[in-house]
Amino acid sequence: MAPLRIIFMGTAELACASLNALKQWTGCEVVAVVTQPDKPKGRDLKLQPSQVKKLALELNLPVQQPIKARAPDFVTTLREFVPDLIVVVAYGQILPQTVLDLPRLGCLNVHTSLLPKYRGAAPIQWAILDDEAQTGVTIMKMDAGLDTGDILAQSVTPILPADNAETLHDRLALIGAELLTDTIPNFTAGNIVAQKQPTEGGSYARKISKEDGKLIWSEPARKLWNQVRAFTPWPGAFTFQMTGASKRLLKIWQAEPIESSSAESGTVIAADKTGIVVACGRNSLRLLSLQREGGRRLSVQEFLAGNPVQIGSKFGE
Repeated sequence: MAPLRIIFMGTAELACASLNALKQWTGCEVVAVVTQPDKPKGRDLKLQPSQVKKLALELNLPVQQPIKARAPDFVTTLREFVPDLIVVVAYGQILPQTVLDLPRLGCLNVHTSLLPKYRGAAPIQWAILDDEAQTGVTIMKMDAGLDTGDILAQSVTPILPADNAETLHDRLALIGAELLTDTIPNFTAGNIVAQKQPTEGGSYARKISKEDGKLIWSEPARKLWNQVRAFTPWPGAFTFQMTGASKRLLKIWQAEPIESSSAESGTVIAADKTGIVVACGRNSLRLLSLQREGGRRLSVQEFLAGNPVQIGSKFGE
């Protein structure tokens, strides 16, 4: 039997593991890779390709970069590849019905949550923010809605205390790639009965902004700990170190919640090589790794060596 002709659509680094898996799988031929146009980045605003484009070029795969996936000329180009299946992973645009209807087997999506929970742009971050014990990957038959298609397969993974958005992202990328290549043969052979998503239990994981990283010390320590984990490495959890009439921006890379006696929220109640302990609305947060604005990431011991922090001083606005 001839290998499946697959068009792969993806942009973010999350998609690279799935593209690699498809390229190595003998059951398919990746006939084209579709990704977002190069974007200006850095101080000189030089155009930079997406992570998926970089990988596609390394794999000698043809690349398409439409400004809009719904453009008629682009849809015509896709049709010329005569795909059996389109696979979408973190592409960044909603596909029109003309694209969804194009391949004979439809379009599959790899989504990093246990749908219907956390539809939308930032499922990994919101699962951590909401203190979920587990998350996972869903392979979905795409429809015109936002992550509302029928479920073909799911795989679950725990969210560990040591996890942050980066470690969970990397693990889910690998889980998704393996689940994808396990699911496609059974799907194309008609061995999977697609399941409608439950009507209850759905939620939307909106896009994260930089402002979401601000730590509000009147919140419970566990909530702030989840913020630090969810926003590492981007956009980063941050606070301000108050020094007299001035304040200094600090990015928090690593922390842990601890039980402690009450003190006014944002007050430093300990500062030594084991951590800077800051009182919260409930319990306290021990800061373990910090970064001054314009500086580099430091362990708390390195930070205190050059930035003394007084007990009773304040973190906050």
